[in-house]
Amino acid sequence: MNYDYASLLDRAWANLPEELQDHSRFQMPEVDTLIEGNQTIITNFNEIVNALRRKPQHLLTFLSKELAAPATFDDKRAIVQRVLKKSMITKKVEDYAKIFVLCHECGRPDTKITELSGQRIIKCSACGGWWPLRKIK
Repeated sequence: MNYDYASLLDRAWANLPEELQDHSRFQMPEVDTLIEGNQTIITNFNEIVNALRRKPQHLLTFLSKELAAPATFDDKRAIVQRVLKKSMITKKVEDYAKIFVLCHECGRPDTKITELSGQRIIKCSACGGWWPLRKIK
């Protein structure tokens, strides 16, 4: 059997899982905010955590610490007890994605929070890379 580079490459590509064959760039939904009194409401918070594939409480804790304001979650939206610009919240959500979602090796969003030898880690299912889960301070 003749194995040239192109045929080997085609064979390898055909054996990749579907989610790894997708070249689409990771798209996080745009943050939608609404200001009511001295509160900022993130109206599409559920959509954001679903896109990031993380638990709402993890992102909420990060935002609360980073924005220096208490925040709550009520099934669909997050309420931050401070008036904030949409751009500031968007920047913090992007920071969260860089730290806790996007792979530090390959840059793909195919990561999961798991455990290794009793330590919580973030593991990439695309490249196999992993790193310790940073505590939110």
